[in-house]
Amino acid sequence: MSKCIAEEITILYTGNTRAMLYHCDCPREPDGGVARRAALVRELRTKYPGALLLDSGNFFAGGPYDNYSQNTQLDKERSLINLQAMALMRYDALALGEAEFNFGWDFFKENTAVFGPAILSCNFTQGKVLPDMIKEAAGVKIGIIGLTSPLARQKAAGVEFGDAKPALTARVAGLKKRGADIVVLLANLDEEEALGLVDEVRGIDILITGRAPRNVETARKAAAGTIILQPAWQGRKLGRLTLVLKDRKIIDYQTEYLRLSDKIVEDGEALKILPRCFSDEDCRKEGFSGFCADPGKIGAQCQFRKANKVTLSVISSRACVSCNPLPVTEYLKSRFPGLAVTYDYYPDSRQAVKAAQDLKLEALPAYLLGSEIENEAAFPGLKQNLVKAGHFYALRPSFAGVAYFFRRPKLKGRVDLFISLYNKESAGLLEAIKDLNPAVHFLVVERQPDSFEAAGGNLEVEEDKRALCIGGHFPSRFWDYIICRAKSSNSSWWEKCAIGLDAAKVSACAQGPEANRLLRENSALNKELSVMFGPTYLVDNQEIFSSRGEVTKEELKKMLAR
Repeated sequence: MSKCIAEEITILYTGNTRAMLYHCDCPREPDGGVARRAALVRELRTKYPGALLLDSGNFFAGGPYDNYSQNTQLDKERSLINLQAMALMRYDALALGEAEFNFGWDFFKENTAVFGPAILSCNFTQGKVLPDMIKEAAGVKIGIIGLTSPLARQKAAGVEFGDAKPALTARVAGLKKRGADIVVLLANLDEEEALGLVDEVRGIDILITGRAPRNVETARKAAAGTIILQPAWQGRKLGRLTLVLKDRKIIDYQTEYLRLSDKIVEDGEALKILPRCFSDEDCRKEGFSGFCADPGKIGAQCQFRKANKVTLSVISSRACVSCNPLPVTEYLKSRFPGLAVTYDYYPDSRQAVKAAQDLKLEALPAYLLGSEIENEAAFPGLKQNLVKAGHFYALRPSFAGVAYFFRRPKLKGRVDLFISLYNKESAGLLEAIKDLNPAVHFLVVERQPDSFEAAGGNLEVEEDKRALCIGGHFPSRFWDYIICRAKSSNSSWWEKCAIGLDAAKVSACAQGPEANRLLRENSALNKELSVMFGPTYLVDNQEIFSSRGEVTKEELKKMLAR
């Protein structure tokens, strides 16, 4: 690589896939699956020759975090097929995760003896497992280290694990001596553990975690300058990191999470190794109930019979612009092929008014399934998301989602915005929405008194506290500050966004009880409405919805017009 011209390197990454072979059974965005991933990887490798493909661990099935687990034998079969799929995709390196010990060390060792991709762990080096490796891309030497969670000790009696910090320190130093320009850590750890190590062991340029929360994928920079990446849960999206380098140093980067949606034509080679089904839930045909014969085998077959009728009453409101029951009803049809759907509108329909009163509904749409659902094979899998209500089962709002809090007083023109400053689209959104003067709520959860959590960890919580302290003591500067910080959330130099303010006063507030009170008050509405993700908007104190990607001022005005 020329030392005077900037070059780009692409790193594709996954983690915490839990041997998810097929797309998820999700009401919205039923994404994922190894055949879609293989097709997208093939396409991206053609577009970006030399791209690296990495995984941060937990690629085996089974255990409490695998919500598709059935029994030990089928979970083993699924894990082995996932290994074949990852070899087919030509992964460059995988971290050894605690899930890889679900069936014991001997099972893993025997079934990876001739496995193609490198398996890495600097604190566990037995069998084929290596502590690290160096790959070259665009003339740049990229050192890759794996790190296994201490939780693996509970599943591997008699197997020795080294302490993480000394093992990691030694491998970083060793890679530098061998000429590594960039060091990537595939850490099968919780984010807080991993960040603590990154702070203590300098020289790590990129951290890809392997035990990220479900349905949360993020990218940001730590105070030490390390790029922090959380892969998508169950491999529903493929992470792509683009590094811009000059003189073999990272000068800029971009991240993107690519949906593995049904728009991707599945890879033919990957389909050849996938059984037709692992369970009855994999056998779906409109109007029919499916059964899986010989599950988990290449010769597995789906058998079908005419489905039983299951009634679904959807209660919605014509006054609600954002109410769209279709994704949920389509999901329920996929689980209950004999679903018969009727619609009632509040307050136009007597049935809807009576149901709202009897069930004490607070928000719409509501979904009421007939009690005959109890006789369906898919009922046990959905039961935890249902509430018995007389002769019906109501879908929990936390599962189905809501769009209209019809019992809340209408406050015409009021807009509440629930947002994370660590979201890459937040800066543009805040600039676009500023003139509408929404009430801003930061996405945090108070787990214990004065103990808050956010998707971006403690750094995000601290940033939210500073912003609210500025809003409290210097209200005219609040919007300028949060826009500035949203543009530079990867930087620890928050003072650059607070020029002219009393930084000592802001710091004293942010580190004291005042900030806890401000953040508790700020996030009270989040808790009341169970808002966990953003950007989310509450319009007129009644209608709630989210947006994705970049949104222009004109688009916002249309979205918020009621």
